[in-house]
Amino acid sequence: MGSNKKEALIFTSIMCFFMVVFMSFYNVIISSGFNNKLVVHVAEGLIPALIVALFCDIVIVSKIAKGLAFKIVKPASPAIQKVLTISCFMVCGMVILMSLYGTLAHFGFGDNFFRNYFRVLGLNFICALPLQLLVVGPLTRFLFTRMFPVRTAAHSA
Repeated sequence: MGSNKKEALIFTSIMCFFMVVFMSFYNVIISSGFNNKLVVHVAEGLIPALIVALFCDIVIVSKIAKGLAFKIVKPASPAIQKVLTISCFMVCGMVILMSLYGTLAHFGFGDNFFRNYFRVLGLNFICALPLQLLVVGPLTRFLFTRMFPVRTAAHSA
C-alpha cells in the first residue's frame, strides 16, 4: 500500500511493528506463560525482532510474495482478492523466516534445532495467519488511510 516509496515504507513499518508486537507476546506467553515479566520479556526482544522483520519483509519476502500472488490473481481481480492473496503469501514467508530467527535466538543451532524450528513454525503459523487477516492487516490499512488519505482528481485540482 502507498502511492510512493516513502508511503510504502511507512505502511510496511506499521504492519511489521504490529505483527512483531503481537507475535512476540504470543511467543513469550507460549514459552513462559502469563506472568509479571511478560512485558519485560517482549520489550527485550522487540527492537532486534523488528529490525529482522523489516529486513526480511523489504529485502526478501515482499518481492517473492507479490510475484507469486500475481501469478494467481489477475490485474482485473477485485482489490480484496489481491490483498488477501498477497497477505497469505507474506505470512507464509515471514513465518518461515521469523520462526528461524526466533528458534536461533532462543534455542540456538543445537541437536534439537529442527525439532524446535518446526514446532515454533507450526505454532507461529497458526497464530500469524488469522492475526494478519483479521486484526493487523485491517488495523494497519485503517491507520494508513487516516495518515495518507487517497486524493481524488477533484481534491488535486
